[in-house]
Amino acid sequence: MKTKVLYILLFAMGVSGAVNAQLNNYKYIIVPKKFEAYKTVNKYQTSTLVKYYFEQNGFNAVYDDALPSDLANERCLGLVADIEDSSSLFATKLNITLKDCNNVEVFRSMEGKSRIKEFNESYKDAIQKAFVSFSGMNYSYVPKTKVKVQDEAPVTISFKDDVKTVEEEPAKYVVEQKSTMDEQVYKDIEPKSSNITRAVVEKTELPDPSNVLYAQAIANGYQLVDSSPKVVLKLEETSMDNVFMTSYNGNNALVFKKNDKWILEYSDNGEKIQKELNIKF
Repeated sequence: MKTKVLYILLFAMGVSGAVNAQLNNYKYIIVPKKFEAYKTVNKYQTSTLVKYYFEQNGFNAVYDDALPSDLANERCLGLVADIEDSSSLFATKLNITLKDCNNVEVFRSMEGKSRIKEFNESYKDAIQKAFVSFSGMNYSYVPKTKVKVQDEAPVTISFKDDVKTVEEEPAKYVVEQKSTMDEQVYKDIEPKSSNITRAVVEKTELPDPSNVLYAQAIANGYQLVDSSPKVVLKLEETSMDNVFMTSYNGNNALVFKKNDKWILEYSDNGEKIQKELNIKF
């Protein structure tokens, strides 16, 4: 069963390029302050967590009561996020879904599952695991011209690039956002001249597969240390055995076991790359 789940995960990563191309057509992710599954605003910090993890994966997430002017005038620029909660008495289980302006579902995450007893921590754990589906997408908004298609029924995403949007004029304002686990701030500000340049992410070279990386236990996972000793990667546990989330050269990545070998999978300019690691636990 675990092998089947891992195969499904790896298959999903293999087609993530097509999914990414479709999501690139949307400029915003709209996060409700209160999801339909819950009776109160931001219950278990669900809204805060969903907005935070979308922004951590490169998406432009906004709350439903703080829409920028272009999105307020054209709701089809954004996808509405939702949580489908199928929790039981003993486990928190949920999926993250995205629906377009016609209420058609265009994306559904893998199930995030947690058995932590404390509700806030359990929902945080489950949401984080569901967001593995967005890992490594390298989202970048690309407006497209809508092509008129007659008698075409709306299509729910099954990893197909069928959604089209209207090309829009560039935004005439600058957005300032603050994104932390505890606070989300959004406001428009006037453009100002600046000499600030984008920081360059320093490239990390992986050791030769013949060199051993030693796994040291840390909170929620492991850190991999070479013989220097130097920390090469930090691995965060997921709901699946031998599958870890990590960050490599500024992008989300996965480390998983395949055919008794440890593999690092990451995206480089839209291309999926796998490298073998020699990990000793």
